[in-house]
Amino acid sequence: MKTFNATPSTIEKKWVLIDAEGLVLGRLASIIAYRLRGKHLATFTPNMDCGDNIVVINADKVVLTGKKRENKTYYWHTGHPGGIKSRKAHQILDGRFPERVLQKAVERMMPGGPLSRKQLTNLRIFTGGEHTHEAQDPQPLDVGAMNDKNNRKG
Repeated sequence: MKTFNATPSTIEKKWVLIDAEGLVLGRLASIIAYRLRGKHLATFTPNMDCGDNIVVINADKVVLTGKKRENKTYYWHTGHPGGIKSRKAHQILDGRFPERVLQKAVERMMPGGPLSRKQLTNLRIFTGGEHTHEAQDPQPLDVGAMNDKNNRKG
């Protein structure tokens, strides 16, 4: 029996729609990263982009458990001496680009490298309930029904 290796001609990419309203951030990000890489498929090949195209709506309504909304800090460095910057999660979620919290969570769950950066281009995140990919007919994925812990009601 031969080992199967996917090639670009054998890869079939699907479109998936996820509604992030009321879902826990880390659990949602891990499911998205898993599907972006294609690890849910029996034909997974680690050196090929065989994952799905994922559309996430209501990213601004994602929930953080515990006191993470007030206490979690995101750091970055400007590249200049003394250029460390920080911002709390609630500042980002209440700010101009609340989808960046989910974007960074997924990005940090992917392995680093050129392939991961290519796979992250297959992720589209929208803050509202509308998206621009109706023509691709994305199939809804109910992440909340996968596990009771994926939902948070408060």
